[in-house]
Amino acid sequence: MKCTKIFVFMLAALLMAGLAGCQSGIQKAPASTPDLSSDISAEPSASTPPSQLPVASQEPSEIPASATPAEPSPTPGALESPAADTMDVVVYYLKSGSQDIHLVREVHTLPKSEGVARVALNELITGTPVTEGAYKVLPADTKILGITIEDGLATVNFSKEVLYANVGSSVERPGIDSIVNTLTEFPTIERVAFTVEGSAENGMDWWGHVGLYEQPFTRYLGMVREPAIWVTSPAAGEKVTSPIRLHGSASVFEGTVNYRLRDASGNILAESFTTAIMDEFYRGDFDASIPFNTAAPGQGKLEVYSESAEDGSEIHKIIIPVTW
Repeated sequence: MKCTKIFVFMLAALLMAGLAGCQSGIQKAPASTPDLSSDISAEPSASTPPSQLPVASQEPSEIPASATPAEPSPTPGALESPAADTMDVVVYYLKSGSQDIHLVREVHTLPKSEGVARVALNELITGTPVTEGAYKVLPADTKILGITIEDGLATVNFSKEVLYANVGSSVERPGIDSIVNTLTEFPTIERVAFTVEGSAENGMDWWGHVGLYEQPFTRYLGMVREPAIWVTSPAAGEKVTSPIRLHGSASVFEGTVNYRLRDASGNILAESFTTAIMDEFYRGDFDASIPFNTAAPGQGKLEVYSESAEDGSEIHKIIIPVTW
């Protein structure tokens, strides 16, 4: 009996030793860590601090050319030319010649805007003359405080800076004419008067020589030397009918203004001349009616020029594209 107890005790001891050896050979696997390097677009958990959140790039993503939407076709009849967003304004600058100071007439193309009279005056102040030797007379910091137009009279209210022009007596009257001629390019304006800071009295002496004592002023082209010829009708690209009304201004030998209408093939459809009614300064308006015959709609060009007194060559030529 005693031996049996000893055997059972020894067997239990052996079993416990074997079990301990088996447990020592087993290792726990470490806890897995999620890989965020390939999933930066995954939504962060609410517990993630803001400083650790992935930041979206500020640069726009590049779109492949094949994925770029095609631009829609223009609507039939829609204006495609940039000219639809522009307008022409006429301005008069000064130029010093060998014997006198005269005016030059320029046509500037500007973005289309309302208040065209103000736009033209601002161009006179801040624009850049394109005629060689031409210059501006109004101080650059002059401001247009207001313009009223009533019964053909335009009254311009300038800021006080307009009086700071550093000009002599020979420049004052052409300087005034540059403003008046610029404004009277508009058919609704026949006369021009100035005020300064709301009062004519503030600018009565103007630049110290001519003054404003004779205002309102009217249009005067006698001191306009350049260009020798300009045309106000027809306009470039205009659709014309027979007879064409030709109108403009010229300062040419004996006032003779020649014209010639050609079709797209260069054939002459009409050719003649008219005479400008010139003043004592050899400039005046011209007007002509040009009949022509065509069998079908088409296009061509109207050439307006004068002939040299020396050799009869065509000079001061203007070419105006027209359709019919």
